[in-house]
Amino acid sequence: MTTGWRFLLSKRWGGYVALLIVFTIVCVLLAQWQFNRRADARAEIARIDGNYDATPVLLTDALPTLDAYNDEDQKWSTVEITGHYLSDDQVLVRNRPLNGSPGFEVLVPFQLANGNVFVIDRGWLPTGSSNGAEKNAPDVVPEAPTGTVEVIARLKAGEPTLPGRRSVDGQIATIHLPDMATRIGLPTYTEAYGLLVSENPAPKTAPTLAPKPERDEGPHLSYALQWYVFAVMGFIGLGYGARQEYRQVNVSDLREQERARIRDDKKSRRRKSDADIEDALLDSSQTH
Repeated sequence: MTTGWRFLLSKRWGGYVALLIVFTIVCVLLAQWQFNRRADARAEIARIDGNYDATPVLLTDALPTLDAYNDEDQKWSTVEITGHYLSDDQVLVRNRPLNGSPGFEVLVPFQLANGNVFVIDRGWLPTGSSNGAEKNAPDVVPEAPTGTVEVIARLKAGEPTLPGRRSVDGQIATIHLPDMATRIGLPTYTEAYGLLVSENPAPKTAPTLAPKPERDEGPHLSYALQWYVFAVMGFIGLGYGARQEYRQVNVSDLREQERARIRDDKKSRRRKSDADIEDALLDSSQTH
C-alpha cells in the first residue's frame, strides 16, 4: 500500500500551510490598502472636478469663521476677496520643487476690509542662480500689488508642523497657519489658505502660479490586483510542491515495494532449490 498524501499531516507541511495563511493575509491587507489609496485618489479627482473651475464665492461665505474649513470637501473651492496685501509680513516657504526644480512658494498675508487676514500663496519661484543660490533664496521676489486688490484664490488646508524645522530669515519650512497668525499678530484664518488664481490690478511680474493638479488615480488598482495574484500564486506554489512530494514519496515507496518483492522471490527460489537438492539426494539414496 502506497504512502498517499499522509505526508501532508507532518509538522513540516503544517508549517508550510501556516506560512501560506500568513502570506495570504498580508497580501489581502496590502491589496485593501491599495484599494483605499485608490478611493482617496478618486475622491481627490471628484473634488477637482467639482471645485476647481466652480464660480468663485465670497471668502466670508465659504469660511464664515477664522477656523472654518469643511475637512477636504472645500479643497480647490474658488473664493474672491477684496483688500490689501501686508507685504511686510511676506515669507518664503523653502524646499518646494516644481517640475523637478527646487524653489520656494511666496506667502503674503492679505487683509480684508473687516480686518481679518487670509494668507495667499502667490506662487512659486526657483532657487537663485547667483547670489541667491549662495543664500538659498530666489534671485528676485516680485512685489505684490499695492493698494486695494481683488484676489481670486483656491482654498487649501494648512499644513502641520515639521519637527526640527525652524523659521529663519523670512523663510518657513511648512505652511502652518497658527504660526503665521502669531507672526502676523492680527486675526487670521488658521485652517485654510488660498492658492492665487488672479489679482486685479495684475502686477507686471509675478511668481509662477500653482499648476492644476493632475486627474490621475495612479496605479493602485493594478497593484491591488497584483497582491491578489501573489496570494493565488502562493496556493499554486504550495499545491505544486505537494504534488511533487507526493510523486517523489510514492515513487520511492513503489520502488521499495518492488525491491521487497524481488527479495522475496529470491528467497523463495533459494528455498525451492534447497528442497530440490534434498529430493535429489533422497532419490539417489533409494536408487542405491
